[in-house]
Amino acid sequence: MTDTPIDDDGSGIDAARDISEVPAVELINTVSVHLLSAAAVKVGLADDPQQQTDLDEARKLITALAGLVTAAATEIGDHHARPLRDGLRSVQLAFREASAIPDAPGAGPGEKFTGPVN
Repeated sequence: MTDTPIDDDGSGIDAARDISEVPAVELINTVSVHLLSAAAVKVGLADDPQQQTDLDEARKLITALAGLVTAAATEIGDHHARPLRDGLRSVQLAFREASAIPDAPGAGPGEKFTGPVN
C-alpha cells in the first residue's frame, strides 16, 4: 500500500491541487473568469439567449465581479486586472443593451464600484 492518493481513474495521480499551493492571483483570476462567464451567459451573450438570459441573475453576478475586481486590482497588479476590467465593462455594456428599462447612470450593475459605464 502506498501513501499516494489514488485518483478516481486509478492512475495514482491526485488531480486536485492543494489549495495552499495556489497563488492568490490565480485564485482571484479564476473566480473572476467564472463570474464573468456566467454574467455573459445571463446577459444573453451565449448560444441560446432566449433560454439563458436572466438579467436579475446577471445583475448579481456583475456586481459581485465588479466588487472583486475593484478590491483586488491593487493586489494583483494592472497586468492581471486590466483584462478583468475590460471583460467587466463589456458585460456591463451588454446588460445595458439587454435591459428594457435602462438604469440611471451610476446605478447599473457594479457601477457603485466602477462608476458609470457608457
